[in-house]
Amino acid sequence: MKNTTDPRHTSRRIALASIFCWLFNEINTEESMVLSKEVLETEPNEFDHDLVNFLVEGVKTHNQEIDKIIEECAPEWPIDKISKVDLVVLRLAIFEVLFGKKIPVKVAIDEAVELAKDFGNETSHKFINGVLGTVVEKYLKESIT
Repeated sequence: MKNTTDPRHTSRRIALASIFCWLFNEINTEESMVLSKEVLETEPNEFDHDLVNFLVEGVKTHNQEIDKIIEECAPEWPIDKISKVDLVVLRLAIFEVLFGKKIPVKVAIDEAVELAKDFGNETSHKFINGVLGTVVEKYLKESIT
């Protein structure tokens, strides 16, 4: 389990909540971040504001590409049948793995699995891990060690 005081993990939690807000409301990043911080009861010094912005804006920018990757790597699960929380976790992780490239692949997958455990249902973490394993296998074969 992740340390809940890790600012990077907290940033990912806020990014997930912000993207989730955006998914349903089309509100801007700043508004969704404020709402997410309040819902998650997070103080400004407990997270990395720049990381949250990077993740949220990255997912928004690459959303269509990411969804195509999800459809390709989880063909038995159409986008509209994936739980909204799992979908946001996948979008966030795929952005970090394929587009953001600021952290090692294994760290991005571990973070996604932890987010799925925190916010998803009892099988979300297994689903997320499986889809991300396929993403890595298809798109980053040379990164597998």
